[in-house]
Amino acid sequence: MTPDVRDRTERPPRLERRPSDGCPIPEESWDRALRLIGEADEVALACHVTPDGDALGSMLAVAFVLRSMGKRVVASFGDRHFAVPRLLRFLPGQEMLVAPDDYPAAPDLMIVFDCSTFERIGLLGANAASAREVIVVDHHPSNSGFGSLDLIDADAAATAMLAEQLVYRLGGRLDRDIATCLYAGLVTDTGSFRYSSTTPAVHQMAARLVATGLRTDEIARELWDRSPFGYLKVLANALERVSLEGDMVWTYVTRVDRAAYGLPYSELEGIIDVVRRTDEAQVAVVLKEDDYGDWQVSTRSKGAVDVAAVCAALGGGGHHNAAGFTSYDTVEETMTKFRRELRKVT
Repeated sequence: MTPDVRDRTERPPRLERRPSDGCPIPEESWDRALRLIGEADEVALACHVTPDGDALGSMLAVAFVLRSMGKRVVASFGDRHFAVPRLLRFLPGQEMLVAPDDYPAAPDLMIVFDCSTFERIGLLGANAASAREVIVVDHHPSNSGFGSLDLIDADAAATAMLAEQLVYRLGGRLDRDIATCLYAGLVTDTGSFRYSSTTPAVHQMAARLVATGLRTDEIARELWDRSPFGYLKVLANALERVSLEGDMVWTYVTRVDRAAYGLPYSELEGIIDVVRRTDEAQVAVVLKEDDYGDWQVSTRSKGAVDVAAVCAALGGGGHHNAAGFTSYDTVEETMTKFRRELRKVT
């Protein structure tokens, strides 16, 4: 077993930031966040529905530090079927998770991670609306600023970068558990350091995390190199119906596709990464029917098209090169609307 090197981990300087049109998070905002946390006996944490590595990893990393401070900590996400996606079940700290029904109805302090809009809180929206204070920790440019205190930096490659800052500002130190959670968030949102958001600060953070002794090969295997056999069959169906329309490639996955192989919705995330490889396309779109018949739409761009603007016009949001939205229309109606908005930005 790799020894815990917590005592040997130096506290690094504050994270380096890239120049931007916006402003870094003001120090007074960080100070207020620390004051609110310091005054709270219980802190309720939440992240977006159907959490990815950045959302769940950031939340659990901060949960570890809060618990070490003697705070009562509850953490959750607002899915109707509350379950951690299979590929994230390796993350430590899941004993701090509670189902939405067991979440405080009116938290004194609620901290929300990686949610660009209030709607992304899902079933915990009513809890957030009743909370005395809501701190939003996020990096999405499309964030609507729905908290009573917003710690939002659109230049950060991942919410995990802001979570790391919060860890240090709370007086925490990196150990292997915290580092594993933060590393999962960092590699998820940088595409394993392949996306344009990967800056020197990203690699500097990765070095700090790896120095704790975490196994990067094991994390990569859990995130990208495992899938049930049914995923291959569903992927084959999606590729069979894929369409290339000018600079756009798109496909869809139905509930029936998944049911035939007992594949849960959470296993579909990687399909967009296969479709987006198409040389002839600048934009990739995958529509995924969830368990309730709604369509969760994932989009990717190779840089020439701002898919966040397209998705925002359709009620969603995200980043310039990676964004999404929810549609309650048919596949045909959804794509008609998407094409219309896409024409406006191309």
